[in-house]
Amino acid sequence: MKNRGLTVFALAAVMTVGAATITSLAAEGWSKQNNVWVYYDSQGYLVRDEWKKGADNQWRYLNGAGEMAINEWVDDTYYVDGDGLMIANKWLRIASDEDEAVNGYLWYYFNSSGKVETDDWKKIDGSWYYFDDDGVMQTGWVDDDIYYCDANGRMLTGWQKLLPPDASEYDDGKVRPGDEDDDDLVWYYFSANGKKYTPDVSGDECDVHKVGDDYYCFNADGEMQTGWVNMKGENNLPDGIGDFRYFGPDGRARKGWLALYPPDSLSGYDGVVEWFYFSKDGEPEIGPKEGEATTSDFVKIDGQNYLFNDMGNPVYGIQKVYLGSSGENYTTYAFGTNRGDCVMTKGRVKLEEADGTVSEFYFSDSGQGYSGVKNGYLYYRGKLQKLDSGMKYDVVSIPSGTDKYENYVVSSSGKVMRSTTVKNADGIKYKTNSSGILTEIDEETAGKGHYGDPVEPNYYD
Repeated sequence: MKNRGLTVFALAAVMTVGAATITSLAAEGWSKQNNVWVYYDSQGYLVRDEWKKGADNQWRYLNGAGEMAINEWVDDTYYVDGDGLMIANKWLRIASDEDEAVNGYLWYYFNSSGKVETDDWKKIDGSWYYFDDDGVMQTGWVDDDIYYCDANGRMLTGWQKLLPPDASEYDDGKVRPGDEDDDDLVWYYFSANGKKYTPDVSGDECDVHKVGDDYYCFNADGEMQTGWVNMKGENNLPDGIGDFRYFGPDGRARKGWLALYPPDSLSGYDGVVEWFYFSKDGEPEIGPKEGEATTSDFVKIDGQNYLFNDMGNPVYGIQKVYLGSSGENYTTYAFGTNRGDCVMTKGRVKLEEADGTVSEFYFSDSGQGYSGVKNGYLYYRGKLQKLDSGMKYDVVSIPSGTDKYENYVVSSSGKVMRSTTVKNADGIKYKTNSSGILTEIDEETAGKGHYGDPVEPNYYD
């Protein structure tokens, strides 16, 4: 127990009972001698080191000299005021220059039995306070840094912006609760019982926790995180964007579309602002590598279809997409023309291919690149089948099954030649039916075999 023989300032509201209430008795009882109160037992001896009540039924203490104690500790557990009355159900402040002093005072609280509260929590007038093993009311981080008490000693709940428990400012006594230095302050969340939230993680990993209607991220010390957060911990290398979550300056997870610079610790980006789409807990939408997507990788957002790559960005332009999981049959889908326009494309459009060529494409209502005749023109995997320069007519073989083809005769513009006979630049004659399918070559019957490859789109990768 610390030395408590310090100057005492009893609160005026709690130190009002005067010594005049003690009744002087001729024999056993209280007697005032030389302006000092003493107590005689039935044998006429001074009572020493013992508690006695006065006529007001209040406890007083007789010290080793037999005198009524005033303004001092008794057994390091009780305290008597300037009138000798034992303090109970009251606060006491004592002037001190110790580090624990609040504005120059140490604060104590005495319960109904007069004992000072020690090493425990105490609810007083609706607020919780924490006292150390000497009974001193604590401020700042307490009880293994799980709780926090303000400058008045009250336990805090909810969101609080504070110096971390291990901050050097606390260690050297430079900063007290209530001081502000935004460069070092950190947000914490304390539940209704005052306990600081800390996730069940190891090392410097982080985790997401819902507070109210929003999601926030905390590290193992309970510090709220903002911006891009590596959930594996800032000292661990991430495997990719999937290890990250994003939280705004206020700590809330950002849901929906957001244009951001990617995390600094990740490579493979172009060093520009990229679009990301986040779920309600700040997780970015992620897809496969470009060129490896299937139709099951499409993501519908607000009624529109998008496709994301493994970097967490929505892809744009012409994309190879596999139909099913076989990894063999594929077609073309397109998703806008730039980073800010990545919605799945439908209908007839002109698009720039990966090699810089601008070509006409046609996409069905489901977004799939069309193969076959549309509006009198031939398309394959969405791309209009125009001929190379100098070619008048040619046969384009569109697969229609195993080793089977529909052989169309098209002009240089990709128009299907129906119910006609035409000659190509080499003088070869092609005859077609009403669907534009080749029936004769130089007046000989044409079969279902392969004649000429269609032109594939140049896909982005």
